[in-house]
Amino acid sequence: MKLSLPVRRRHWVRLDNASNIFLAARSDVDTKVFRMAAELDHEGDPALLQEALDATYERFPLYHAVLRRGVFWYYLQDSDLRPVLEPETEHTCAPIYQADRRTLLFRVVHHRRRVSLEVFHALSDGTGALWFLTALLEEYCRRRFAPECTADVAGSVEPEVHELAADSFAHHFRRRTRAERAARAREEQERAAHEEEFSREAASAMLRAEEGPEIAEEPAEEDSDFPDPAPPAPRRMLRLRGTRTPDHRTRVLELTMPVAPVLALAKGEGVAMSMFLTAAFFEAIRRTGALERDARGARTLAASVPVNLRQFFPSDSARNFFATITVSHTYGAGGDSLGEVARRLQEDFGAEARPEALEGRLRRLIRVERAPLARIVPRPLKDLLLGLANRANNRSLTVAISNLGRVTLPEAAAPHVGRMLFHVSAARPQFCAISHAGLLTISFTSPFVETDHVREYARILTEAGIEVSVAASRTTEAELAEVGR
Repeated sequence: MKLSLPVRRRHWVRLDNASNIFLAARSDVDTKVFRMAAELDHEGDPALLQEALDATYERFPLYHAVLRRGVFWYYLQDSDLRPVLEPETEHTCAPIYQADRRTLLFRVVHHRRRVSLEVFHALSDGTGALWFLTALLEEYCRRRFAPECTADVAGSVEPEVHELAADSFAHHFRRRTRAERAARAREEQERAAHEEEFSREAASAMLRAEEGPEIAEEPAEEDSDFPDPAPPAPRRMLRLRGTRTPDHRTRVLELTMPVAPVLALAKGEGVAMSMFLTAAFFEAIRRTGALERDARGARTLAASVPVNLRQFFPSDSARNFFATITVSHTYGAGGDSLGEVARRLQEDFGAEARPEALEGRLRRLIRVERAPLARIVPRPLKDLLLGLANRANNRSLTVAISNLGRVTLPEAAAPHVGRMLFHVSAARPQFCAISHAGLLTISFTSPFVETDHVREYARILTEAGIEVSVAASRTTEAELAEVGR
């Protein structure tokens, strides 16, 4: 008699609303991979880092997932694969997802004192990745500095587990039954007392609110016998161009500085730090002469800014849960000083980064995604349509920014971690910011060799009295050749 072993049923979930675009938009230039890193106060121990990675991995079932392709959609499926700590040998943000291979969607690499987590963006966003890296650093530092406490802590504290299934977009924004709507209404009433606080926190670009001005709601429009004014003429957006890196690797430059004086400058202008840093980016581009060189006469710069939706719609999911807001400024149409630009960006951002505005926009996107016709469109055609939409969106943007804000690590890890870093692969010049231990690191990434805008950015900060240190990755053939000398 032949016995057959039971077959384990794999758990799977469809990609969330924000993730599908990353599959359609990825390329050799823009791999849709981002990196988050921490610098230790000592050289990392590979054996202990692997132990810490194994323990952290158990707390994040989401990170067990591999990406599979169906006829109509992509989906995440759990796996028995295990992550292996790797020495850093590839360039930053190298491709992770490969359609013909079944692999995990993240990697952890180390080099001397630096520990880096790289994630394919279809799996998780910056906040979810930060949770993973935070847990990894805590597990490692306990083993490295207090091994006798590791077992006691593990047995006395139930660690938070970030499940695979949780889709916060579906939970908060899909169409609801009458009973669900009634329950949601009760929840909204309970949260009404906190609405004003949430509105103030809208100034944050990612993890939490930076200290910024309160944002007043716009008054309701009044009826009028006069016809609506004609819509403004479309503005030409400046698009930056340059010399592509020789092997499509991302060009990275890191600016590190004390965070306190930068925050003071932003407060002095009455804006959140994210909008101050964005205005400085616009000013740096203007100083390079890019506006004068543009053949189409473009005078408008536009930036894409992600918003962490968890600050408005409670969620403990490590999957993608963010929206993007576009802010812009047209030079020559008003005040063009850095402070004036920052305040204008703050106004634009605040008007869009309100719970009700975000909810309305995201509900419309969910309805389109769940429409019967959209469901039966084959996946390759969906990829084509989403790719075209992404390219059209890129034409309306000059830069992209992302600010994870100030990171607070657990007590076991905080004393042993200095700088933290964050950057993404880039289809266009952009920057990411993160701060820890009193240090702000702004990482500029670009598919181009040229770095004029970063030089001007550093000058803007040093002219304001801020001490800035600069580090650059080797990208060109000449720079790479120097490594072997």
